[in-house]
Amino acid sequence: MQFPESWLREFCNPSLTTEQLAETLTMAGLEVEELSTVAPPFSQIVVGEIKEAVQHPNADRLRVCKVDVGQADWLDIVCGAPNARAGIRVPVALVGAELPPGEDGKPFLIKVGKLRGVESQGMLCSARELKLSEDHGGLLELALDAPLGQNIRQHLNLDDTLFTLKLTPNLAHCLSVYGVAREVAALTGAPLMAPGFPAVKTGSADQLPVKISAPDLCGRFSGRIVRNVNTRATTPQWMVDRLARCGQRSVTALVDISNYVMFELGRPSHIFDLDKIHGGLDVRWGKPGEQIKLLNGSTVSVDEKVGVIADQQQVESLAGIMGGDATAVSDDTQHVYLEAAFWWPKAIAGRSRRFNFATDAGHRFERGVDPSQTVEHIERITQLILDICGTDATVCGPVDDLKVNVPAAPAVTLRVARASKVIGMPLTQAQCADALARLGLPLTEGDGVITVMPPPYRFDLQIEEDLIEEVARMVGYNNLPQTPPLAPITAKIRTEAERSPFAVRRAIAALGYQETINFSFVEERWEHELAGNPNPIRLINPIASQMSVMRSSLLGSLLQVLKFNLDRKAQRVRVFELGRVFLRDASVKSTDTTVEGFHQPMRLSGMVCGSADALQWGRKEQGADFFDVKGDVEALLAPRQPVFEPAEYPAMHPGRCARVMLNGVAIGFVGELHPRWRQAYDLAQAPVMFELDLDAVLQRDVPAFKAVTKHQAVERDIAVMVDEKIGHAALMGAVWAAPTAGLLRDATLFDIYRPKPAKDPDGAPVPSQEKSMAVRLTLNSEEATLTEDQIDGAVQAVVNSLVNTLGARQRA
Repeated sequence: MQFPESWLREFCNPSLTTEQLAETLTMAGLEVEELSTVAPPFSQIVVGEIKEAVQHPNADRLRVCKVDVGQADWLDIVCGAPNARAGIRVPVALVGAELPPGEDGKPFLIKVGKLRGVESQGMLCSARELKLSEDHGGLLELALDAPLGQNIRQHLNLDDTLFTLKLTPNLAHCLSVYGVAREVAALTGAPLMAPGFPAVKTGSADQLPVKISAPDLCGRFSGRIVRNVNTRATTPQWMVDRLARCGQRSVTALVDISNYVMFELGRPSHIFDLDKIHGGLDVRWGKPGEQIKLLNGSTVSVDEKVGVIADQQQVESLAGIMGGDATAVSDDTQHVYLEAAFWWPKAIAGRSRRFNFATDAGHRFERGVDPSQTVEHIERITQLILDICGTDATVCGPVDDLKVNVPAAPAVTLRVARASKVIGMPLTQAQCADALARLGLPLTEGDGVITVMPPPYRFDLQIEEDLIEEVARMVGYNNLPQTPPLAPITAKIRTEAERSPFAVRRAIAALGYQETINFSFVEERWEHELAGNPNPIRLINPIASQMSVMRSSLLGSLLQVLKFNLDRKAQRVRVFELGRVFLRDASVKSTDTTVEGFHQPMRLSGMVCGSADALQWGRKEQGADFFDVKGDVEALLAPRQPVFEPAEYPAMHPGRCARVMLNGVAIGFVGELHPRWRQAYDLAQAPVMFELDLDAVLQRDVPAFKAVTKHQAVERDIAVMVDEKIGHAALMGAVWAAPTAGLLRDATLFDIYRPKPAKDPDGAPVPSQEKSMAVRLTLNSEEATLTEDQIDGAVQAVVNSLVNTLGARQRA
């Protein structure tokens, strides 16, 4: 909310500087987000009157003006403004004046000069040249009674300061200049100048029939007919200036009056063209299929959840949000109907956002507007209309006031001991009562308790904590004691067998991956297709239609990141995410860190696409494959040794997917993207991905001392023919299962050979059902150098284990 300081001080003028006033408001919860001046610095600019304006002898677009600035002699000033004419009063920059800086950031100095041979003793200024607005259509015309020679800053009150407040939703009573002034009076003790609302004289008994069909929408509706108004009247400059300094441009006199009262008193209102209303008005909920063209030019459809004001033929206004174009006032309007109502906040909240716009009226009504002042505010609006748009024939009808469902706030009790405990400082009952009384809250005192009857403009006072907050605001947040916490703080130390998530991030980043952070809300299609989750956890109020469910896998988010980068010509993408997933689990109970029925484990997931290595000269470029990513997973889990077994996962290729086992427990999957999803996402190369339980990755073996043998190791190679289906894991399992008396120290598969396929009688190749796998064995002993008999015995034990376990046969 923005307003000028001078307007605020008309209601309450404490003996504080601008900065002190801003600090007082901020420390009371009304955060002053910005202080800005109305106009930038400039000097020696005064009010002047053009006495003569004649054509320049040497230029068609220039005039030579005689200007009276209250001095003994008139000034000769050359001006090219189209509205430069005799009889108007304008800002005049005298010789030596300094205008606001231009685009180069340097101030503009006025000197005596010649324009096309004619001497100019100053400059006549536009609003744009003074940085007052962007209007550069001509000179800034001032009131004809502006004192000649008066400093323009004083005449236009340009040394005023604009306050911009950042108000929380519970401070709806401060959405007006008078509301803020009420707070200032309570905080500083300065007197509050309460506005008066004398009833205007009525000259007619005319009333417009009004019916409230929806008491849950509108609790009170006040209106008045005013006839024979001059809608072409000019809005006075003082009102235009105040509206501009509140961020509201001037429209027409009637619209400006309605907006002015809203900023002044916080009461949005609406003015109808009476002749355009068919019959009476009905305040009701909308009906499906009804449409209305609004004042902003848009046409919207309403339903039974949107409140409207309708006549006998059509909807004329969106209740509490915006009026309709059909009954808008225009220059031809003669008779008007003034409306001020109380709309229930819950009936207005969120409605304007349905139509993708927001209004000042809706912003106030959805937070709560005083229902007790509708008639008084009608009187205020009427008086301004009579003063600005009134004619000799203007007559006012009586105020028609309908009350059907006005809120009655229940009393709220404050316990002084409770307030002291919550605020954190000792407080007496007298202090609490004084703070609440300064706010104008009716109260009664008991033994250690204070009971408050919230006034109708305070919708935020509902429970005891609300009153405690008011006491704290009046005390001042800056006056609260700085008490250090007394609770013991115990550091949570990780065991040596567990590393931190940050260590995992550093480890995978060292492998060339880049971290991504994605929303936990994902598209439902991802859950069905990539995670095989037919019943994902749905959000009640998603922030977007494509973010409607909670993810049970990180792979969908990474695939979206991959696609985003590939579409922007990234050649090599290696990304990972460490985040939480959300699974249904009826066994989970509610605790401080869990929610009943939902398991929320942390996962580590990665995705690779493009070349295996960054561009280099040492080796040819080669695309990353399953084994590259498998090696990254092994590096992450080292020195623990995972086992990879064939498996299937919805997002992965059925023949190129493995389940990651660690100590016999499945901890995740690694594999290539399923061809179906590769085609669906239009990927030129199949990415390889993995997803692991973070808890398993965090665990690590504690290093243990082991002596280095003093004897030389021996290496032996063996090659065996095995079935084509035998994999590396099965082979290594059989090797290590051999009874070698502890001599086997290492085993490495270093070669796989497949014989050339034979041919059938027709000459077609017949694939071999066997392959050769060569293993290098490393043997050693702690006791002595191995003998040939020990070496041969250990090698033979390994061969026998392969034969007995896998049905292998040793190659000759």
